[in-house]
Amino acid sequence: MPNNQFTATFTKEKETKNTIRFQEDSQDGQPPRIGSLYVQKWAVGGATKVKVTVEIVE
Repeated sequence: MPNNQFTATFTKEKETKNTIRFQEDSQDGQPPRIGSLYVQKWAVGGATKVKVTVEIVE
């Protein structure tokens, strides 16, 4: 993977009225790069895990 990208996986932590809060899974004892991630329920349905790829553009 190029140095300008990284991927993180998240596990469902809590549901609110319209969103799901995911907590980043730790990787090799490193601190989280993103932490918590809030996603609209309609976008992920009943997902319990998601994977996010971040690309640094500047």
